[in-house]
Amino acid sequence: MTLRGFQPVNEDAPVSHISYFEADTFARWSGHRLPTEFEWEAVAAKSLMDENLANSRVLRPIPAKTSKNGVAQLFGDIWEWTCSPYAAYLGFKPHLGVTSEYNGKFMSGQYILRGGSCFTFTPAAHIRPTYRNFFYPHQRWQFWVSDWEAMRE
Repeated sequence: MTLRGFQPVNEDAPVSHISYFEADTFARWSGHRLPTEFEWEAVAAKSLMDENLANSRVLRPIPAKTSKNGVAQLFGDIWEWTCSPYAAYLGFKPHLGVTSEYNGKFMSGQYILRGGSCFTFTPAAHIRPTYRNFFYPHQRWQFWVSDWEAMRE
């Protein structure tokens, strides 16, 4: 089921709407593991930015088009789970006031995702190797409400 109604399953497209636990279980079952956020970032810094973002208007994950050194689709299509818990970078000091409360509330019990999704807007602001997203491990979100609101405009 997509925003355009029922669509046939594309078995070559990346799997989406899975929790951290499901991603980790599949990685282990297939003899691999989820990368740390720093491993993901190091590979992404050397990878192609061949992304399927919201501005493409495809609005669903699609099969990889390109590969560089066996790595493809790091940007766009789906947010990618890492095995790194969401925590402040070394030396981070929260601002006083509302921002401090926001950071404290969300830097607890969540994991880092990287790469953006097919619903992510503003690639210049959000899609870069250093951009971090975070979800609770049980969540299966593909996009944020703000992404959907931007699409409707």
